[in-house]
Order: sequence, then structure tokens, then C-alpha cells
Amino acid sequence: MSIQQGKRVLEIEARAIAELIDRLDHRFTEAVDLLYSCTGKVVISGMGKSGLIGQKIAATLASTGTPAFFLHPAEGIHGDLGMLARRDVLLAISNSGETEEVLKLLPFVKRLGIGVIAMTGRIPSTLAKNSDVILDVSVSEEACPMGLAPTASTTATLAMGDALAIALLQKRGLKEEDFAQFHPGGTLGRRLLLKVRDLMHQGDAIPRVQGQASIREAIMEMTTKKLGMTTVVDTTGQLLGVITDGDLRRHLEKGSDLGKSPARDLASKHPRTIGPDELAARAVQIMEQFSITSLVVCEEGNRVVGILHLHDLLKSGVV
Repeated sequence: MSIQQGKRVLEIEARAIAELIDRLDHRFTEAVDLLYSCTGKVVISGMGKSGLIGQKIAATLASTGTPAFFLHPAEGIHGDLGMLARRDVLLAISNSGETEEVLKLLPFVKRLGIGVIAMTGRIPSTLAKNSDVILDVSVSEEACPMGLAPTASTTATLAMGDALAIALLQKRGLKEEDFAQFHPGGTLGRRLLLKVRDLMHQGDAIPRVQGQASIREAIMEMTTKKLGMTTVVDTTGQLLGVITDGDLRRHLEKGSDLGKSPARDLASKHPRTIGPDELAARAVQIMEQFSITSLVVCEEGNRVVGILHLHDLLKSGVV
């Protein structure tokens, strides 16, 4: 029985969102244009459940490049109207369109000449009549069997808010890098902001031996730097190849006399490399694609400037 009730709720709410699709018209375009041309802030306001939805819409707008914040209408009419300025736009949410606290904001908003977008379920409402743009978020029924608790109506309003935010994002031409600027503390920010040079081992921490060095010297360098590999370079610092723990094991299995071979003969000649200004996330892709745990970082052709290890990516949270 519970499963059937759950399915019924989801079907009603899915239908509420689907009905919005055919309802989108020039008014949605006008709302996007008004928000896009706003040179101040987008202020979202609503009471009760509409207010909670408004807070989420404000957060979504802010995270996608549109300066926005939520203003509680009751707090607004008791002193917080100073948050509003002439260049702002008000996005007012009220399913009935008659929410007293929201309506009391309108005289002040009109005096400032602030544009008003209404999200309402009743087009003939007072809020709709006093708004510049009306977005119809009405639903044919609530998921609540008594029709009392806002359910499908809040879902539809939230979906409309997401539609506005994404349309604005695309209109602004926001790129992944821009989006990451608003999320520097999360995994997304780390993936899109951290570069290889931010994580790589550099300077004396780079395992490095000359091409003519002995295998013993190479092993000592690998042991000291603790990265399971060493680069092999010429006298100008250009990469000749790399020697890994796996290379040593494979040569031993073949019965090679490691004591007589210089490092350059043992090295893998065409290792995977990456530039220091590449995104760390790109390094992850290369490591996964070729099943390796280290990348040599090169610039100016093939000059070794760093080593990036999988452990560095794990510690940074990029992986």
C-alpha cells in the first residue's frame, strides 16, 4: 500500500512539472530578459513553503552567476526592506497570489521602480495584477490527498526556478571554469580549478638522474624520493625517459645484467607527460586511460619541471 501511495505522489508531481512545459511562452522569455538585464540583485521572496522554495532558487541563481538572495517578506515589512535597491528585481512567490506579507512588499517595490516577476498558481490574483511578468506555476492537483499540504505546487515552482537559472546561465555564456569559481570548496571546484602545478612535486623533490647514471644510482634516487619512479634526463634537463619499479622487475625477470646498463638504456623512452597548466582533472583521465600512477610534468618542449603522483590527486580530493 505504501509503495502505491508513493507512486501516486510521484506521478502527480511529475505531471505537474510536465504541464509546465506546454505553458512556457513569451512570458518566460520576458522573465529571463528582465533577470539578465538586472544590474543589481535578484531578490526572491515568499512565505512558508514558498519561502523555502525561494531560498533554494536564490541559492541556485547565485551559484550559476546571478547575484541573488532571499528576503523573508515578514522581516521585510518589519525593517529589512533596506536590502532592496532601485536596480534590483523582485521574484515574488505565492501560489495563491494573495499572501498578505508578500503583497505588502509591493507598494515599496513600486516606489523604487523595481521590476517584479510573480510565480503564482492564480493568474487573476492581486500579485499577478501588480507584477511586470507572470509565470504560471499552477497545478491541476496537489499530491496531498486532502489538497492542503503544498506538494505538487512547490515542486512545480522549484522546477520553474531551475528553468530560469539554467536559461540565465546559458544566456550569460557561463563556462565550467566560471561555475567552479562559485564552488571553490567542493569537489567540483577542485576538479575545475586545481592545476597540475598546484600539486606536482618540483625542484629537489623531483626524482631525476642523468642518462649515463648507473642503475644503482637510479634505484637510490627512486628510494630517496619515494615515488616509485625516476626521470632520466640529459645535461639540459630534457626528458630521455623514466624508470619505474615495474621496469626494474621486468628487466630482472629477463635476466638482464642491470649492473652494466646505464639508466638511459633501461628507461621507457616515451612516457606519458602533461603540462603544468593543465587541469589536475585531466591528469586523472590520463592516469586512468593508461593505468599509470605517475605523470612527468614538462614544459618548453620536453624539459622536466615536476612529477604528479596519483596519491597527490587523492589527497587533494580531485579523485
